[in-house]
Amino acid sequence: METQLLREPEIFPSKEVLKDVLCKVYDVLETLETRITQSDFALTLDWHYYNDGKSWLCKVCYKKKTIFWLSVWEGCFKTTFFFLERHLEAIAALDISEQIKEDFCLTKSVGKLLPMLITIKKQEQLTDLLKVIAFKKGLK
Repeated sequence: METQLLREPEIFPSKEVLKDVLCKVYDVLETLETRITQSDFALTLDWHYYNDGKSWLCKVCYKKKTIFWLSVWEGCFKTTFFFLERHLEAIAALDISEQIKEDFCLTKSVGKLLPMLITIKKQEQLTDLLKVIAFKKGLK
């Protein structure tokens, strides 16, 4: 089982820190960051230490809307999106991996929100992730 990293409140997750803890997966994170901060997505990344989870999380937003949360784990990073039940049909129709859809169907709701967790370990997984990001950004 993977271990969540970035647990020290006084160590900000700078590029150097992220490169050190993610090793080979850092290149994937860097590709994602470059892609989503460009004008077609125009997302912002905001790292904060959260006492409730005792770790650093990155909130990725479009203007004031949270698109997803990013956490760093041993050998990967994880993205978490939150959707409402009314989005289920559209998510089922997305051209993304069936595994992502199956995992999403199995997750327990958090109040009225349905979390979609996507674990990223390699570049090829970014295609599906970018489709989910574009979908979430386009929701009203």
